Amino acid sequence: MRYGYFLPVLAWAACAACAAPPAQATSLYQPATYQPYTSDLRPRRVGDLITVMVYESSSASSSANTSAGRDAAVGVEVHAAGRAHGAGAAANNQLDGRGRTERAGRVLAQITVAIREITESGDLIVAGEQLLEVNNEKQQIKVEGRVRAQDVSDANVVLSTRIANARISYAGEGDLSNIQRPAWWHRFLTLFGL
Repeated sequence: MRYGYFLPVLAWAACAACAAPPAQATSLYQPATYQPYTSDLRPRRVGDLITVMVYESSSASSSANTSAGRDAAVGVEVHAAGRAHGAGAAANNQLDGRGRTERAGRVLAQITVAIREITESGDLIVAGEQLLEVNNEKQQIKVEGRVRAQDVSDANVVLSTRIANARISYAGEGDLSNIQRPAWWHRFLTLFGL
């Protein structure tokens, strides 16, 4: 009697096992994402991230002095009928010009960019941007350029001075930027040199 009770249960379990999909074995090794434990952290594929240390410091100075002078004189004297008549003209031209321009800029930042493309020679085309907003002031940093794979350190960091064809922009907008910008009427008068 007790065996008769278990027969339907065993039949039901056998049918459930038959209906279940067959078990599949998958490998833990995935060639697309495999990285050996002994390898460094350098990027290898499109989409990998690289940290860029932006350290740009530039200054330029130019000065010019110009000085020129010219003196000219013309005189005519005519003797007629015992009388002397004379005329003369003199011109003096002086030019003295001086000019000096100075410009300095410095950017210190750290930004993580993505690999957009890998060239045939193995160089990495990277691009990325960072937007920071504090108290209604927006600061945006954009970095793009070409990096040699060997210039990326073991910690996955590259200096901005090692980026070829680098385009680095640092821009801000907000209340402080608006205050520093001259008013429209001042820019209009500047067009006429006033």
